[in-house]
Amino acid sequence: MIMDLVDPTRALTPTLDGPVLSVLARAGRPLTVGEIAQQAARGSEIGIRRSVARLVDQGLVTATQMGRNQVHELNRDHVAAPAAALLADLRLVLWKRLRETLSGWAEKPVYACVFGSAARGDGGPDSDIDLLLVHQLFPGDEKPEAETPLWVKLLGALATAGSTPRLSPRPNVKAWHVAVDALHGSVRRWTGNPLHAVELSAWQWVNQPSNDAGLRDEIRSHSIPVAGNPDLLTLSSHA
Repeated sequence: MIMDLVDPTRALTPTLDGPVLSVLARAGRPLTVGEIAQQAARGSEIGIRRSVARLVDQGLVTATQMGRNQVHELNRDHVAAPAAALLADLRLVLWKRLRETLSGWAEKPVYACVFGSAARGDGGPDSDIDLLLVHQLFPGDEKPEAETPLWVKLLGALATAGSTPRLSPRPNVKAWHVAVDALHGSVRRWTGNPLHAVELSAWQWVNQPSNDAGLRDEIRSHSIPVAGNPDLLTLSSHA
């Protein structure tokens, strides 16, 4: 089953109970049916109303008359309330798993982030999980011959990230490739969605050509950091 990045609750239930419970679990205040429908990832207001009524009958949602409006809240004392909270946090669970996995790599990324539809939350069930993986310099990678101002800044960012741009001691390139290959399988098992990993060296990232700014702009606008030093995002020879 592939995870719908707009509405991850589809992975557990095809009914509107999923998005309704997800909205109510995230809400910090009582909501009318109309407000629930506006925030829900799918469903008409009529369908949302039926779902809310059913959940009220089951005791998982409480209904209270407030003036002329009836408002609704998740009954957090209900034994099923933790399941509703899980529905609301499915995407957060994915980010947590990525952070935990990347932190355990023998050759850790100096920066990594989710971007694209997965980060924006507007993809469909056929969307990839886009992940930028920035690694330290590997043997054969392009690097500046002189200590340019940009290179000096990069050295500082890599040092802060706990990495080293030098080639001695040698980075574990084999461990990196094995870990990336394994991550493809892990993401598929976690979500059903394929992983699209963009691998760049730290120098490739900060020294991207100005005519190839689409990836950088996308990541600066919509990204979820999952490893390393976000200062790398601010470094660019064309910023």
